[in-house]
Amino acid sequence: MPSYISSSRRAVLIHIGWLIGSCTVLVMGLEIWSGYLLTRHSETYARVSQQYAEALKVRPAGPSEPFPVLMVGNSLLLDGVDVQRLQQRTSAQVRLYPIFLEATGYYDWFYGLQRLFREGARPQVVVLGVGVDAFVANSVRQDYVPLLLFDLQDSLSVASDLKMDRTETSNLVLAHSSAFWDTRGVIRSQVLQHVVPRYRDLMALLKPHPATPPSAEFAEVAHARLRRLRELCESHGARLVLLIPPTPSSADAIRQLTFVSQKLGVQMLIPVDPTNLPLKYYQSDYMHLNSDGAALFTSALATVLPKTVMHESTAD
Repeated sequence: MPSYISSSRRAVLIHIGWLIGSCTVLVMGLEIWSGYLLTRHSETYARVSQQYAEALKVRPAGPSEPFPVLMVGNSLLLDGVDVQRLQQRTSAQVRLYPIFLEATGYYDWFYGLQRLFREGARPQVVVLGVGVDAFVANSVRQDYVPLLLFDLQDSLSVASDLKMDRTETSNLVLAHSSAFWDTRGVIRSQVLQHVVPRYRDLMALLKPHPATPPSAEFAEVAHARLRRLRELCESHGARLVLLIPPTPSSADAIRQLTFVSQKLGVQMLIPVDPTNLPLKYYQSDYMHLNSDGAALFTSALATVLPKTVMHESTAD
C-alpha cells in the first residue's frame, strides 16, 4: 500500500476523532450550562421540585390530625388558588400538598401521580384541577414534565398512549434524560422574550384553543380517563376529587363531566360556577383568574374542600 494512502487515512481518522471529541465537549458543555440555568434561574423548576419533594413525604393522618390532600393542577390553579390563604382557612381539617405546573393536563398528571405513588407518596385525597379542555386534550407538556414528573417508563407509556412516532418518542425520552433537551424550548422562549416586543401576548394570540370534542366522544373520553384516574388513586389508598377551576368553558361540557363523575362515583367540586362569573375576574386572556378572581375562588374552595374531605373520610 502506498505510504501516501496510509497517511491520508490516518489524517482522516484524526479529523474524525477531533470532530467526535469536539461534539462530545460541546454536548457536555450545553448539558452543564442548561443544568446550571435550570437549577439556579428557573422559578418553575425550583417551585415544582420543592412541591414534588414535599408531596413525597405525605402519609395518612393519625388520630385528630388534618387529612393530607395532594392537590395537582395547571396554571388555572397556580393563578387561581392562594395556597397560603387556603391552608390557613382549612388547617384544622386539611393539610395541603400542592403541585402546580402550567400547561399540564390529563396525561401529565396521570403518569405524574403514578410516579408519586410509586415513590411512596400516600395522600388520602387527591384533588385534580386542570379544567375541562385540558382533561380531554390528547397532549403532554414537552418540557419540565418529562424531567420532573416522569421516569423513563412513564415517558415510553405516554408515547404509546398518544401514538407518538419515533421522533416524538425520542424527544420525550431525551427530555427526561437531558436538562438541555428538556429546556431547549424554554431557553428559546426566554431569548425571544428579550428580542420580540410583547412576545408573551403574541404567543397567547397565536396559541390555538383546544376544541371540545363532540358530546358522544367527550363522554367516552372523560369516562375512560376518570375511571383510570380513580382506579389509580384507589389502588394506593387515596380518593380522587375532580376540581373545576373557573374558565369560560361551555356549560354543556361541564354538565357532561358532572354526569360522568357521578356515574363513576367521583366527587366533583365546582366552588364557583364559571358560567356565571363576570369577565372582570379574569386576566386579559379571559382564561386565568386575576387577583380578585383568585380571592373569590380561594374563599369558595376553602368552604367546600373541608366538607369534601370529611365526607370522604366518613365514607371510609
